[in-house]
Order: sequence, then C-alpha cells, then structure tokens
Amino acid sequence: MSFDSHSTFQTCLQLHHRILPKIRSGALIFGAAAFLTACVEGTTRAPVTYDTPQTQDAQSSDPAGWVQPSYLGGQDPVRVAVLLPFSAQAEQVQSLADAMLGAAELALFDQGSTNVVLMPKDTRGTPTGASAAAQEAIDQGAEIILGPLFSTSVASVAPIARRFDVPVVAFSTDRNVAGDGVYLLSFMPENEIETVTQYARRNGITAFGALYPFGPYGDRVAEAFETSVAGNGGVLVQAEYYERESSQMFEPVKRLTSYAARVSSLETERANLRAAGDEASQAALQRLEQAEVWGSVGFQAVLIPEEGNLLRALAPLLPYYGVDQRAVRFLGTGLWDNPDIVREPSLVGGWFAAPSPDARQAFASNYQNLFGTQPPRISSLAYDAVMLTSTLASEGARGARFDDNEITNPNGFFGIDGLFRFFPDGSNERGLSIIEVTQDGFKVIEPAPTSFQSPGF
Repeated sequence: MSFDSHSTFQTCLQLHHRILPKIRSGALIFGAAAFLTACVEGTTRAPVTYDTPQTQDAQSSDPAGWVQPSYLGGQDPVRVAVLLPFSAQAEQVQSLADAMLGAAELALFDQGSTNVVLMPKDTRGTPTGASAAAQEAIDQGAEIILGPLFSTSVASVAPIARRFDVPVVAFSTDRNVAGDGVYLLSFMPENEIETVTQYARRNGITAFGALYPFGPYGDRVAEAFETSVAGNGGVLVQAEYYERESSQMFEPVKRLTSYAARVSSLETERANLRAAGDEASQAALQRLEQAEVWGSVGFQAVLIPEEGNLLRALAPLLPYYGVDQRAVRFLGTGLWDNPDIVREPSLVGGWFAAPSPDARQAFASNYQNLFGTQPPRISSLAYDAVMLTSTLASEGARGARFDDNEITNPNGFFGIDGLFRFFPDGSNERGLSIIEVTQDGFKVIEPAPTSFQSPGF
C-alpha cells in the first residue's frame, strides 16, 4: 500500500477519529483499511460504503443479508469486533479506549488488510455493557472478539462467545477468566519474572530477596517468583510484604535487610575492637566510624515489583537501610517499563524483563505524529491483536481461520511487543529482552529471542 504523502495519511486518520463517536455508538460498522485507502487515494476511489445491516437476527451469527461494502469487491469480509469502554465513567478509561482503537486502526492500515472490517463496540466499562456489546457484535457477524479490557467484562463476554464458537483475545491480566476460547494478550508477570530470574542465575546470582505488595498482584508475583527461583536452582533468602503507601514501607524494608540485627552486630564488633586495643584493631575501628551496619543482607538480588511514584519511594529505602548496591542487584517486573524511573538513582543498574523498546518507540512516534499524543503503554496490545487477526484472516476460510489450532500455533506471532504465543489455557508467553536501567535511559543488555526454538524456551 502506498500513500501520496505522510501528511495525507495523518489527515485521514485524524478525520477518522472525528467520526469515532458515531462508530462507537454501534450505528456503523466500519472498515478502517478501506476508509483510509479511499481517503488517501482521494478522487480515484468511490466514496466509502459503510457496512450496515439490512436485517438483524438476534439468534444468529450468520452475516447473510448484509450490505457488502463496495471496496471488498464481492469477497467475504472478515468481521472483527473490538470491545472497549468508550463511555466508561472515568475519563481516563475513555481516553485509553480511544487510544487503543486508534492503535487497532493503525495496525489494520499498516497490515494493508482489505478484507478485514473492524467493528468497535462500547462496553461502557461494565460487565452488562460488555455482554450486550458482544451479543450485538456476534449478531452482526463477528468472527473474533478483541477485548474487553477489564476481567469482569471478559467474564461476562466469555459464555456468549463460547455459545457461538467465537474466540476472544482479551486485554485483561486475570488468568481466572482465560481458557476455553478466551486468550489473554496482556503482559503476564509470570513471564517477566521467569525471564529476569533466569538471566540473574546465568550471571551467577544464587541468593534472592523480595518485596511484595499486599493484594492479589503481590500474591501472584510471590507465587511466580518463588517457583522461578526454586526452578532455576536459586534460594529465596528473605521476602517481606508491604502496604502500597509510602509511609508504610519502612518497617518491611528494615525486616528484609535485617537492619536491627546488623546495627547490633556493628556495636558488638566495635566493642570487640576497642577491647582488643592493639594497633590493627584500632585501625579497623577507625574504618568503621562511618559504618551504619555490620555484615551483608544475605542475598545478591532483590525483586521489587512496583511502579511509578511508589517504586521511586520504595527503592531508595534499601540503600538507606544498609543494602550495598555494589553487591545486590535490583530486579523488576514489566511495571518498571517506564522511562521516568531513571530519575531515581537507586534504580540505576537494575534489571527487568520487557519487550524490546525499539519497535514500540517507532510505534509511539508514529502514533504521536498522527494523533498528537503519546499512546498509553498498553495501546500496543490493541495493535498486536489486530496484527494477529489480520495474519490469521489471510490464511483460512470462515470457521477455520480463528480456530484454536491456528491461535495456539506453537511458533507464535510477531507484533510491536515482539514474539508471543498463546497456550490452550488462554495464557501467553512472550520473548522478552533484559533491560538495564542506566543514567542515560534504558539499555537492552540481552535482546529478545526471535524464535521459540531459541535456547531458554
């Protein structure tokens, strides 16, 4: 697909977003690639024909009886529902939904898919809205559902989709709603933790510590980290839970670092040196004048699965309570994947596992040029979901192109966030990079694998 100019492409997508309220209302079912192609080619193409129903059978997913858009040239369209909370109560959620739809449309255009029709449906940010949106999409011939965003909405959509044998590629991280035709494209902490733990073990780290936030996420991270450390031949020396409030973080870190015992050990050592009285002991005592603790913490790396301001509040407490960063490596999850964390000096030198930033930066730059804002981090999931759908749509007939065998292809797929694949239980696995936090930003110190046959998988 070619364009007359980049500015023409930008104008087209921006024009498209000005009519999004009509699309999201369900009044129209829109073929994004065709709209953009028609817009770019201008006078050489007839006006876009919207795909609207002549009749609606609430009990049927058969799209027979529908007006076919003229750009399809008579070929059978692949209808793809995109379920997002466009009219959720929180404006931030609405903005996220808009951004994810923009990313989805951009992916469809980048793929050059002329037979795929995106069908945006508003879940309203509620389970009831999501189930209604799913039923409407299936009634209108959707072969696959992308979304919803929230786990409660996924749970309400799943039984409807299963009844009509329509797969769901959702953006939730809750494994409880996955399986039996529901696949989660989100970033899984288990995957991130396993990748960074393996890297630490390959680099000689055997003893680990951890700080877990109270709550479901902390419990999930704890289970994953303890399993990963043991499975890779390491030892979890110490772990503590903390409240996600800055003022409540001090005591858990003191316990993790055995601060009180190490302060006591320092006083004992000083007393012993004073009692010895010889020249060597006096020299050693002088060296301890500025010391605050005695002895090591017992672990060589510590997992800190936190983000944003809370991460920047938590991390400095470790050196404050006597953790020597020359001897202890800080480890993170995908929550660290935010360039702002480089402003916290205590995180410099830390490692975390995440998709390679290069392709995502190119996507973010393109998105910003088109829409004037930086895309939210998870908007790339919508882009990759459409890339996956477009790939599968070109490889089979209706009823076969989105079956379980195709979606769970063990060789996986490539997207903005790199290599990924689905398992039959609905979870996913990603090929992740190891990234180090430096004073100048993020540095990839181990590239993401390009195949699931690579060593380590």
